[in-house]
Amino acid sequence: MKKHLLNRREFAARCAAFGMLAVEASAQVPGTSAPSKLPARTVRLPDGTVVTALGQGCWHLGQGRHPQEVEEAALRTGIALGMTLLDTSGNYGRGRSEEFLSHVLAGQRDRIFLVSKVEGDEVSGDGIAHACAASLARLGTDYLDLYLLHWPIPSAQFPGVVAGFEKLRAAGRIRAWGVSNFSVGQMEELLRVPEGHRCATNQVPYSLNRRQIEADVLPWCRQHNVPVMAYSPLGGDKNLVIGDRTLAQIGAAHGCSAAAIALAWVIRSGNVIAIPESGSPDHVRENAVALSTALTPQDLQALNGAFPGPSGAS
Repeated sequence: MKKHLLNRREFAARCAAFGMLAVEASAQVPGTSAPSKLPARTVRLPDGTVVTALGQGCWHLGQGRHPQEVEEAALRTGIALGMTLLDTSGNYGRGRSEEFLSHVLAGQRDRIFLVSKVEGDEVSGDGIAHACAASLARLGTDYLDLYLLHWPIPSAQFPGVVAGFEKLRAAGRIRAWGVSNFSVGQMEELLRVPEGHRCATNQVPYSLNRRQIEADVLPWCRQHNVPVMAYSPLGGDKNLVIGDRTLAQIGAAHGCSAAAIALAWVIRSGNVIAIPESGSPDHVRENAVALSTALTPQDLQALNGAFPGPSGAS
């Protein structure tokens, strides 16, 4: 029988998964109980790459919200706890988020699954290649693990965008590509484009208080083996769910924070990656507990009562 040999990417992904197992079994969060011994929570992308189910968003980082050294410590803490997917964009702070991330990537690029984005007004002609080159220069790396189209564009432009992504992939500048904020109709149009089936993810808002995708986008993505990447998984800056009494009660029962429960809910299916943002090492430690928190049927019933989903949700 011919043995399957792992390529470097597959080998790194498996090492990362085993690394998360070890970290989660030993990590302690001040004021919480020890995580239960559960398998590492991961999501498999369509090309077979395995990534953590809990990453770190970087929208506001590197832009003065917190001292830079504190934000760097927060990201490094998350990476050490298994949150090795980092999500940024060329337009976050006009490139300052990517420039900030270059300091965190230095010396540990191989541990990171790095995601950035291109804007819809940059995709004509050779715009995708130019935008990618600018992002790579700011990040101080020679490749992205995943490159996303940040917002939908007219479907007539889909063939050119897919071709641009595929050219970058063939050149080794990106390893996979995907989209963000796409509806079911737009995803259907994308899959009709040659090579459109290579779309690795659809990044959309998803949290306990923003469950609209459960009625359409989420089941469609599950059916077509396209994982969802959930941004604002705690509800977003102005609508955080972490003050909810039900979340606090469930967190107390599990010995963890309300945030960890909210994130454990988002990633519960095995087909969703959550990317919460935090500039605080303490908050990152709280978030990371979601990787080893299993919600009970009673927990899920209580959360459904506190945060009803949309009618027609599967």
